[in-house]
Amino acid sequence: MSRTVLLLLCSQLVFIVVDVRAAEEDEQKAESVGAVDVGAAEGAGGIEWHDVYGDAMRVAKAQQKMMFVWFHSAPESRFDRWFETVALRNAKVAPLLDRYIPVKLSTGARITVDGKEQRVLDHPAFQELNHSPGMAIIDFANPNTEHYGYVVTTLPFVPGKYYRFRPEHLAVALDLPAGTLTQRTLIFAVRIHPERPASTRGQIDPNLLKEAKSHSNYQATIRVQGHHHWGHRFPRLRRLLFGLQPQEIVAESWPQEGLVDAAVDVVDSWHHSSGHWQAVYSNQNRFGYDMKKGGNGIWYATGLFGNNR
Repeated sequence: MSRTVLLLLCSQLVFIVVDVRAAEEDEQKAESVGAVDVGAAEGAGGIEWHDVYGDAMRVAKAQQKMMFVWFHSAPESRFDRWFETVALRNAKVAPLLDRYIPVKLSTGARITVDGKEQRVLDHPAFQELNHSPGMAIIDFANPNTEHYGYVVTTLPFVPGKYYRFRPEHLAVALDLPAGTLTQRTLIFAVRIHPERPASTRGQIDPNLLKEAKSHSNYQATIRVQGHHHWGHRFPRLRRLLFGLQPQEIVAESWPQEGLVDAAVDVVDSWHHSSGHWQAVYSNQNRFGYDMKKGGNGIWYATGLFGNNR
């Protein structure tokens, strides 16, 4: 069985059949997680860790910063020590963490939500971590956006089918542009590809993000992948891009894949198509990525670009 990925350059449609997979999970509100003392967390690499979720959230809101949450094993494992001594001490990480309020919690840390006690990791906001060690980023830096107060990045430390955490991934995650969980995860997957594609080095465009989200949602709603209504969307996109040439790529997944695993797999599927990879790999003046899961369990991904070529 195969899936189809589609590339659209201007008004020319190219069909290429390859095996692909993609994924998305709706953003989960993290503001609802309550505040309780979950135990002291020792400093790692000179980082001043918060160990009370609610206190850290209030500080992040007040300072309009992102919140970085590290869920470690209890007791701490060999991987945790490696994460602390290698990933957190990467030279690129310290200056990036200045933008964040760091929180260190054990996987057993508990909170009270609506009068009921539960593990922090069991809260729906962190479902993409699958109740296991990992890291999450919550956006308190961008008020008046759809992703304010939501989890916007999750990276599981337990190896998945396609994704394996590497120490250099931490700096990439900490330096992602503002966006929703699905937008940032797909951009993350592009940036960690071994060939270092350049499409996300340009300017992230709010209009292209909005259009990528809208088109992914549309595909997911009708459960059909494609460049639907491109004849109507193309002139609108060109106006929004002030004359830059719009370009679109789409892909669909196999059903029931986790978010990060599937984002990595979507990028790999584009990599196996020369036309798609040319779009992902090339410098783009402006870009936007997003993905959405349909009721059929299949994820639909969209990449949109504006260039002067």
